[in-house]
Amino acid sequence: MASSDIVDIWAKGLDLPEWFVAAMDIPREEAFVEVEGHKVHYFRWGKRGNPPLLLTHGFLAHARCFAFIAPFLADQYDVIAYDLAGMGDSEMIPDCDGQKRAENMVGVAEALDLFSGPVKPKIIAHSFGSGVALTAMELAGERFGGLIICDLMIMRPEKLIEHFKQGGGPPGSGKSDKPNNIYPDYETARGRFVLAPPQDAQTPFLVEYMAYHSMRKVEGGWSWKFDPKVFARSENDQDKWLKAPQRIADLPHRLAIIYGENSRLFNADSVAYLRELGGENIPMIAVPGAEHHLMIDQPLAFAAALRSTLEHWQRQ
Repeated sequence: MASSDIVDIWAKGLDLPEWFVAAMDIPREEAFVEVEGHKVHYFRWGKRGNPPLLLTHGFLAHARCFAFIAPFLADQYDVIAYDLAGMGDSEMIPDCDGQKRAENMVGVAEALDLFSGPVKPKIIAHSFGSGVALTAMELAGERFGGLIICDLMIMRPEKLIEHFKQGGGPPGSGKSDKPNNIYPDYETARGRFVLAPPQDAQTPFLVEYMAYHSMRKVEGGWSWKFDPKVFARSENDQDKWLKAPQRIADLPHRLAIIYGENSRLFNADSVAYLRELGGENIPMIAVPGAEHHLMIDQPLAFAAALRSTLEHWQRQ
């Protein structure tokens, strides 16, 4: 198992289930690729030449949120999970906005040669990453084989406005001009790690895994990996979120949605609203027992939902 993933500082004393240990034993590549002069960090599983999948994560998260999901896809697919700009180990893009992130997603696929094979690459993206992927599909959807949106925030206008009034909004908040805090030791830094939106940890060992890999050692202690400049993002604009449901319903490319049955950001009413807007043919699958963080809440059920959706697409 990769020493960079299983270390005493987070795994000590935890009872790691066999499925997780086996998944982390699946061989993978870890590297950087340059896109428009900026380094992008990624992992890759499976066999080159198999149908490609491009995976990315939510706000302030990192590619390792798929590190224990991707192995369940690696036997049939060429699977790449990458860190969005300014998050994980990827460099930040100056003046980064949703458009630049979407262009970067297409650039990652180009740089990793995902468009050269007989099968178009499919995108799987969670939360904030789904917003990036939606724009990428609007830019270059004919180059991709489809998009699986995973628990993107979708609400009726009146509910979304109330959500923002109550201090909600997209998960994650901060100031782009404020340096990241430095904590004297890992334990102190770990104490500041929370899931957004807040929820109970259904699989504590996965929360510990995500927390450890959200931080790095720096001079003076430990700090966050993400660049504070990621907070200067247009996706906080309420109008953009109001338009997202119609953009999804109008997308002329293959699309599916997987969401947490108990999610605060996407629920049964979100399904009904998208149907009313014209998305009646979009498959929408609820993962039982899961909240917003599907891969942490119900990892095996989430992996099964992904596999089933991809298998169905292969047969079409």
